[in-house]
Amino acid sequence: MYKGAPVVLASQSPRRKQLLEQAGIPFEVKVVETAETYPPGLAIDQIPVHIAQQKAVAVMQLCKPEDIVIAADTVVVLDDTIIGKPKDRNDAVRILSALSGREHRVITGVVIRWNGSEKAFSQTTTVHFKPLTTEQVVYYVDNFKPYDKAGAYAIQEWIGAVGIDSINGCFYNVMGLPVSKVVEELNQM
Repeated sequence: MYKGAPVVLASQSPRRKQLLEQAGIPFEVKVVETAETYPPGLAIDQIPVHIAQQKAVAVMQLCKPEDIVIAADTVVVLDDTIIGKPKDRNDAVRILSALSGREHRVITGVVIRWNGSEKAFSQTTTVHFKPLTTEQVVYYVDNFKPYDKAGAYAIQEWIGAVGIDSINGCFYNVMGLPVSKVVEELNQM
């Protein structure tokens, strides 16, 4: 059980909230809209860390000095191309069709800021989808509306249960937060 300084989650993600709650970490949510931009040429595994740093810095302005701020960003990478959140239904269908039968990486960047110091890291999980039929893809998109999810899917939903045949790495990282590593870092503070 975590018993340290007050924790602020710099994210509106219901999945990140759920994971911190499951880990028994009391927290409050504070969010500041930030541009999810990054400098050209930044290594792919550093992009979510950079975006998480922007979120953390913005939220620090709303916090007390003793608060620990946790910010995170998740990207899905297929063939060294970042797959963002779908723009609409057709884009979600296109993205899932591209992931079908293939392996991709899910990289979550995490930044923990406290007392003038920062711990930043990324964690990568490799996910492999079974070949999906068009009917399965359309069913998932129409029933689960994954428009707020990088890669157009949530591993904990129907598509994960029937469409993913293997993962290598942290399951919770694919949900949006490598919670075990976050707890480890918090306990070291």
